[in-house]
Amino acid sequence: MCCFGLHGRRKNTIFAQKCDGMQKQQPQIAAATRALLLEYAAQYETREFLDGDPSWFMHRVSGADNQEAMAFVASTLSYGSRKQFMPKIGSILEHSQGQVHDWVREKRYAAMFRADDTRSFYRLYTYQQYARFLDVYSDLMSAYGTLGGYVHSCATTGYEAVEAICNWFSGHGVSVIVPKDASSACKRVCMFLRWMVRTGSAVDLGLWDFIDRRTLVMPLDTHVMQQSAALGLIASKSASMSTAMQLTDTLRAVFPDDPLKGDFALFGYGVNHAD
Repeated sequence: MCCFGLHGRRKNTIFAQKCDGMQKQQPQIAAATRALLLEYAAQYETREFLDGDPSWFMHRVSGADNQEAMAFVASTLSYGSRKQFMPKIGSILEHSQGQVHDWVREKRYAAMFRADDTRSFYRLYTYQQYARFLDVYSDLMSAYGTLGGYVHSCATTGYEAVEAICNWFSGHGVSVIVPKDASSACKRVCMFLRWMVRTGSAVDLGLWDFIDRRTLVMPLDTHVMQQSAALGLIASKSASMSTAMQLTDTLRAVFPDDPLKGDFALFGYGVNHAD
């Protein structure tokens, strides 16, 4: 399947033009806020961050292919309560015996996820839906080797990578576990891309060298929006891709070569201003 049709390319061009406009209208960040973001980013991007975070799982497997597959599967389940989704991710790590890539590619998951099992696996996902997601992921592996191989074939920026991942799964009938398109914030996909692209991190793996980390899009959810609004970084109340890009542009003013370092800064702000 082609990564982008004509419609996708037109949307991408229009979106890029909007992003250029956002950069020109970048708000001024107070010196105290800038200093706080720099401080929290340095303080929280450490190995200790992994404890209780879904990124922990990709550090529990060996080999780039297994790390990528574990990271992608973990990202799809990373919403809601950590106390609930961490054990679900753990069950996949255990069932695959750490060989997540081959577990997906060879469809060994069929013993755990049956196509006729309509019971709930995690929140909105049934075993049946997750089996279908894994089927489509397995087909991608058969065609491209890895998810990275697929994204490399059709994307050079963070946003294009988000769109490519959404397009593959929605084009094969999966639009719940992976967003149907890149109009929403696509928080979990953006988080996965952070894990894959950023180098020199105690947390992120930096396996994909074909995407420039400066083009990554900030993973945006309700908590990040609240923290960003409290710091005066964004005004929008809509968890959209447009807002995520706007926040990324604002953080780029503080972290010009690595805007998603701001993800750790906002996490730190949330920890220290929980009230």
